[in-house]
Amino acid sequence: MVSSKFDVAGKCCIVTGGAQGLSRSMAEGLLENGCKVVLMDVQKEKLEAAVSEYRSIGYDACAVSGNLADRAEIDRMFEEAMKYLGGKLDVLVPAAGIQRRHLPEEFPVEEWDLVLAVNLNHVWLMCQNALKVMLRQPTGGKIINIASMVSWFGGTTVPAYTAAKGAVTQLTKSLASDCAGRGININALAPGYMDTEMNSGLTDARKAEISQRIPQVRWGTGEDMKGPLLFLASGASDYLNGAIIPVDGGYLVK
Repeated sequence: MVSSKFDVAGKCCIVTGGAQGLSRSMAEGLLENGCKVVLMDVQKEKLEAAVSEYRSIGYDACAVSGNLADRAEIDRMFEEAMKYLGGKLDVLVPAAGIQRRHLPEEFPVEEWDLVLAVNLNHVWLMCQNALKVMLRQPTGGKIINIASMVSWFGGTTVPAYTAAKGAVTQLTKSLASDCAGRGININALAPGYMDTEMNSGLTDARKAEISQRIPQVRWGTGEDMKGPLLFLASGASDYLNGAIIPVDGGYLVK
């Protein structure tokens, strides 16, 4: 008899930032395995193109566009998503994130505010909205936050991103502590250095330095996020709570 522990078919999911990058790959991983997924992003045309592509091959996907840096917009987007999902939410992945690079003494305050709004505040607000739904469900739910390598160290020229991701790490632990006994699993994946648009601003010297440290001898891709995400979205992770899981090719251990 085949175990159903890793089966996620039929689960209702929200993935933010789904128009591109790791967020889109994670949404795709859920869709490939039979989930119903609402993808959210501020990039309306790119988001709708992605969802149209998925629907054309039979995946149950929906696009909800809006500004995840705006609190009123987040509430509106969540409500729209829940209508599409029929009021049920099994998995939340608040994965949207942005990056701004400046030396700390030159970091513009408006960019600090924007990075914190998207990378931290939107995560908290989406989690809170999701919990109000999940706690009413007899089946509970799964929240999968997205941490980072800078959850453990400082990075360079990314003070706002580092502050936000450090906070997401601790928020994940706090929420897990409050919700683990109430049928909710809350964990985080921490991508290592990934070959995505977000890392395009690194200098060649910094890229070479990073590459030399990765024991698996390559940068990660969106495909590398799908397996860990599916584990956390499935019943196989029912006794895992408050974990921050590196998906980094061994970067942290070298």
